[in-house]
Amino acid sequence: MSHTNDQSPSTRPQKAELDVQLGSPEATARVAHALAGNLRSGDLVVLTGELGAGKTTFTRALGDGLGVRGAVISPTFVLSRIHPNDSEGARPGGPDLVHVDAYRLSSPEEVDDLDLEYTMDRSVTVVEWGRDLVEHLSDSRVEITLIRSQGSDAPLVEGEEEDRDPRRAVISFMGDRWGEPEIEQLVHKIRAAAEE
Repeated sequence: MSHTNDQSPSTRPQKAELDVQLGSPEATARVAHALAGNLRSGDLVVLTGELGAGKTTFTRALGDGLGVRGAVISPTFVLSRIHPNDSEGARPGGPDLVHVDAYRLSSPEEVDDLDLEYTMDRSVTVVEWGRDLVEHLSDSRVEITLIRSQGSDAPLVEGEEEDRDPRRAVISFMGDRWGEPEIEQLVHKIRAAAEE
């Protein structure tokens, strides 16, 4: 795929970076919902984080926010799943969701074998474990790194036992797709969702 400038997508400057605390799985879901409202067909979301960091939880909530049909589950063994838009869901007529698990892939060429370019124009494409593998698919993307606090140094959060392992989300908006007014509005929405 050709690019519109002489910078490779991995070196293109980011427009904005946001670092938010996620004190619970519910906060993770709220942030995903906030982002979903601004995503449109053709958008690429790259999710990074260790096992158990909440990538699938994030994608499931993103699918709810996009209004897709069926349960969003990890595509670990099939590599990718297409979740069509639900005409009676949260966003009738909105984009489909393509959910990819690139954990078993080792090169951009293996990503190309999934033929994602044929679905990208009508879908939001979310790739777990996609860093350094999928940047060639789009000059513009949202990169999200989920970081889980662990061990005795983890800050305590009041509430349920599962809330004792908070996460951080570092969200970067890359490329020309993301204009300054939209980013400013979205950053406000995401911060508010994380703190609810």
